[in-house]
Amino acid sequence: MTDRPASWRMPTPKQMEKLAAEAARRPSPSTADPDASLPAGYWESVLTDPRAGTTEAQMRQRRLSEIKGHVLRVSCRRCERTVEIQTADAVRLYGANAVWKDVAQRLLDNTCQQRTGRHEEDGCWPAFESP
Repeated sequence: MTDRPASWRMPTPKQMEKLAAEAARRPSPSTADPDASLPAGYWESVLTDPRAGTTEAQMRQRRLSEIKGHVLRVSCRRCERTVEIQTADAVRLYGANAVWKDVAQRLLDNTCQQRTGRHEEDGCWPAFESP
């Protein structure tokens, strides 16, 4: 422990004025106007993205037969575990009419490591990733 006062860490008023003057002279790191319009190519790519038409809630409610992705992926918000399954395997195991949300919950619950004995706390908390 030292006997120095806390003021040794604080710049003097003259030093603070010098730092403020230097900061005012430097250009700001963001020179783009936040209200400036984005290029048309940006919006075109956003709107043509296949995920643009569906929300996350709609993705979870899809049936396995409606999902075009090759691999389905779900992760747990609680234990950070990720489970992947091929769409063809999921259809074979759970049926084409199974809802993705239910299948994902089953996949996580089958290998869950977070068991406390209380129904409210047991199991994994799914975070659905876009297929």
